[in-house]
Amino acid sequence: MTTLTHRSRRAEGRKGAGEEDAAAERDPTEEDPDDSKDIRLTLMEEVLLLGLKDKEGYTSFWNDCISSGLRGGILIELAFRGRIRLEPLSVRKKRLLERKVLMGRSWGCGMGAAAPPPASDPALCFQVLLKSDAPTGDVLLDETLRHIKATEAAETVQTWIELLTGETWNPFKLQYQLRNVRERVAKALVEKGILTTEKQNFLLFDMTTHPVSNGTEKQRLVRRLQESVLERWVKDPLRMERRTLALLVLAHSSDVLENVFASLADDKYDVAMNRTKDLLEMDPEVEAAKGRATEMVWAVLAAFNKS
Repeated sequence: MTTLTHRSRRAEGRKGAGEEDAAAERDPTEEDPDDSKDIRLTLMEEVLLLGLKDKEGYTSFWNDCISSGLRGGILIELAFRGRIRLEPLSVRKKRLLERKVLMGRSWGCGMGAAAPPPASDPALCFQVLLKSDAPTGDVLLDETLRHIKATEAAETVQTWIELLTGETWNPFKLQYQLRNVRERVAKALVEKGILTTEKQNFLLFDMTTHPVSNGTEKQRLVRRLQESVLERWVKDPLRMERRTLALLVLAHSSDVLENVFASLADDKYDVAMNRTKDLLEMDPEVEAAKGRATEMVWAVLAAFNKS
């Protein structure tokens, strides 16, 4: 295993419980030590950037995973910004995919009553910590927050990914679908000067495309992920930068991980793929229990593993 290199502007990967809580509660307007050096990108923007063909400006027509991957990125981004959190564990310890996504202050009891815990038996109940529902400034994140806030019954991570993607047979829940996500994420990247907008003719129809205009930012992103599984590889995910961990999970779930390692030499490619495979095959339940700051990451991975 190679030696982990610490960059001066990045916090150490190994965190205590107090530091994890501080990271989860960090004001989204503050600089995140795991963010881009030059241009701050959301996880959704990074996933789409990895999936886009540089010159053509669109994702592979055969990729049917990136839509749900982007929705998973939205949930993780909201969790990193301290807006949502998984339902706390009660006496009846639930698995990740059984725990609800919650915001605001609410109470959950063994009988399902939405009321403060009775003094006679407080152990049967749990309290959801108050999380901010203030706007994030990102249209997709704020739209998702409104959906989560408007739901009468809390839903799990897997259900929310399905609802936001529009994969539901319940006509009353179609209102939660996020529409034109790829196009809206691409427009955000255009505004940040990373993509440009063009029109291309595909025989029977014209399509708006977004070729990469700032290749430096994409190269930096690819290099960061490559280094995370090569020069700066650590076997323990708890010591890995949380946004890097999240991006590896989302890139795999969105079927764009091959784009990250395609430029590597054969020997390094094999090492990178094997290490990433080992990471993604870890038990989400076990890893989530190690640190609350990455609970949502492992919950999203568990959801994609099951689907």
